[in-house]
Amino acid sequence: MALLEVSGIDVAYGPVVALRGVSLHVEAGERIALLGTNGAGKTTTLRAISGLMAPQAGEILLDDESIGGLPAYKVVGKGVAHGPEGRELFSGLTVEENLRYGWWPARKGGTRFKDELAWVYELFPRLEERRRQAAGTMSGGEQQMLVVARALMSSPRLLMVDELSMGLAPKIVALLFEIIELVNSRGTAVIIVEQFVDMALQHTDRAYVLAKGQVILEGPSAELRDSPELLESYLGGGGGGHGHGHGVVEPTLTR
Repeated sequence: MALLEVSGIDVAYGPVVALRGVSLHVEAGERIALLGTNGAGKTTTLRAISGLMAPQAGEILLDDESIGGLPAYKVVGKGVAHGPEGRELFSGLTVEENLRYGWWPARKGGTRFKDELAWVYELFPRLEERRRQAAGTMSGGEQQMLVVARALMSSPRLLMVDELSMGLAPKIVALLFEIIELVNSRGTAVIIVEQFVDMALQHTDRAYVLAKGQVILEGPSAELRDSPELLESYLGGGGGGHGHGHGVVEPTLTR
């Protein structure tokens, strides 16, 4: 049984259909990349899983329990954490106050704030240095660290991060991927929406490629990396973001 099973979901923004029959699954402890050009439906997929949007059709199961259409606070309480695109931090609050709000859904499970905080500070020593600083005054890289750290404070079984590397220096991106790897090694499943295609495939087990709200390609990341012509054709010839230097061999095409 998969940890997460998304089956044929449709999601619309008013009259505009953003997702059409999207299906994907995530096994416990698995790392998944979600790829595609701007407007392909990647962010909407994460928003539907985390409860920020309700699907009009299809089903979303977590441990065989339906979570599609549940409010976001209930979804995070069940073990799904979402680091959103655009960061969306509480900019006027300190680093530690932001982290406390991330921990809040875990409080009923008996998770102690100080224990989670110590682990997060071990992962992100820079955040401990900045713990009394307002989040909105930090650099972009520090803010992205805080986004991931805040999501981890709820002790998720599934961590989803939207545009992990957006606007960041390569050194910071590499550090964030290292931390994601470490978190995953402790058993947390991960879905990453990422513009650096080669790096995303390097650090994941499988990948899904979306275009116009549909999954058009899926397969093991190691295979997808070996066929740049095929992946680049689905990503608009490399024009949809940075780092589209590698793509996918004999991937699975889905209709």
